[in-house]
Amino acid sequence: MNRDYLFTSRRLGFRNWQTNDIKEFTGMNADADVMKHFPKTLSKEETKEFVDRLQVHFKTHGYNYFAVDILETGEFIGFIGLAFQTYASSFTPAVDIGWRLKKRAWGRGYATEGAKRCLQLAFTDLNLDHIIATCTKQNENSEHVMKKIGMKKISEFNHPKLKEYPEYEVCLCYKITKSDWTKANEYV
Repeated sequence: MNRDYLFTSRRLGFRNWQTNDIKEFTGMNADADVMKHFPKTLSKEETKEFVDRLQVHFKTHGYNYFAVDILETGEFIGFIGLAFQTYASSFTPAVDIGWRLKKRAWGRGYATEGAKRCLQLAFTDLNLDHIIATCTKQNENSEHVMKKIGMKKISEFNHPKLKEYPEYEVCLCYKITKSDWTKANEYV
């Protein structure tokens, strides 16, 4: 399978979304384990609408939550990337880093590897000043990735988009600045 990657990491290829991603992404979004820290699973139509929003976001900003493949096999495993967030909070507007991977890709370091590569994109190519990441308070796996990529907790907050879902509303926000990222990576 020949893919035009926007950039790569050691094991992953990052690209914009394609129509043929929707079927497999729908399967991921319908998996209760994958969507454990979200209010609900997503239907095929909701998944398509999400991909459409990501494609518009890419046209507007030049980045998004990128579709990610394993380079060696071309297998689509989910998304890792950046999104501009404007919901009401003390730390927005800001660019957020996020990921969602299918279960077969869990526990292999792909989220950490991909997030580190996206931080490099954010700070070297896009020249952004800082990046945030958020997750539900109970999402220990995502919080662990945030710590592994050098982010520091700045807030526990009630997410304004999750008011209707009290069990998901309390979220954590982590942040990393370009300066801190540069210091941590100057000898790498």
